[in-house]
Amino acid sequence: MIPPGAAGRDVASPTLPSHVEEVRARVSNWGRWGDDDQRGCANLLDAAAARRGSVSVRTGERFSLALDLGPDGPQVGQPAHRTNPTLEMLIVNQRDRHAPGVWVSSDDAVHMSTCAGTHIDTLAHVAYDGLLWNGFPASSISTETGATVCGAETLSPIVTRGIVVDLPRLRGVAGLDEIDPGYAVGGADLDEALDAAGLTPEPGDVLLVRTGDIRHLHAGDRTRYALGDGYRFPGPSLGSVEWIHGHDIAGVFTDTYAYEAFPPPSPDWSDTLCVHMLHIRDMGLLQGQSWDLEALSAACAEAGRSDVLLVAAPEPIVGATSAPVAPVAVL
Repeated sequence: MIPPGAAGRDVASPTLPSHVEEVRARVSNWGRWGDDDQRGCANLLDAAAARRGSVSVRTGERFSLALDLGPDGPQVGQPAHRTNPTLEMLIVNQRDRHAPGVWVSSDDAVHMSTCAGTHIDTLAHVAYDGLLWNGFPASSISTETGATVCGAETLSPIVTRGIVVDLPRLRGVAGLDEIDPGYAVGGADLDEALDAAGLTPEPGDVLLVRTGDIRHLHAGDRTRYALGDGYRFPGPSLGSVEWIHGHDIAGVFTDTYAYEAFPPPSPDWSDTLCVHMLHIRDMGLLQGQSWDLEALSAACAEAGRSDVLLVAAPEPIVGATSAPVAPVAVL
């Protein structure tokens, strides 16, 4: 996610910029759930959170928040190793000659990046200063075994109240990029959205942050969606991190490719991915990208509500640092 103009800048320094360090010191959850904890804020997804989510069900209308997994997905080669799913047919209308009956079957296989489409990042996804979430060493990830701690198999199924934060609709625009392609969502924005919805966040809630950016993907402009407008993306900013921590939010999921606002706060980009770093490595927050919130947000606006039951079970791929997921919101 580094634009050409950033080439040549010093990206090797291990020192966290001071303004990010100040926030880290206030939001770190290390040790909160024990020194060996690999779940982070998923510990907030308790029975009370599930019951609160169930209370949000009124009509029973269901919305899939997942993108289709196929060759027209959002991957365009940045980063270069991320690929859209490719399907390989292993057998087509064949039958097992050792089995009785007249049936035939087809089998297939898929190759894809674990974060190719709608996904959740694990707590092994981002590190700095040689450490992952809760102080686990970044060296616990290897090319042979993947993540030996905090892999996708440690992610919890999500059953809780989801709060739809629809800032474009609140602003009267189709997408936040109509205001500013790099719109930085801060704590004041979240307060405004929650006040407008008449909701008070509670521990274990998750935020479904709609920026409207995914409409570019739906319109067929994959490059605009994946690379932004000159590498500018709307999304949660450093100014939202303490709000999320202070309200004990369990997860934040967005409809963007980059997840967080770009460009980062510092002109020299020394704080690139600061929201990723603080959310995942320091807070243990569940986060994910490319969640399709368009149909859900329209239904919520029509119904005059922002609370839903969210059910999402990430694929428990052992050692993976991200996990595909097909979330469902129920009104």
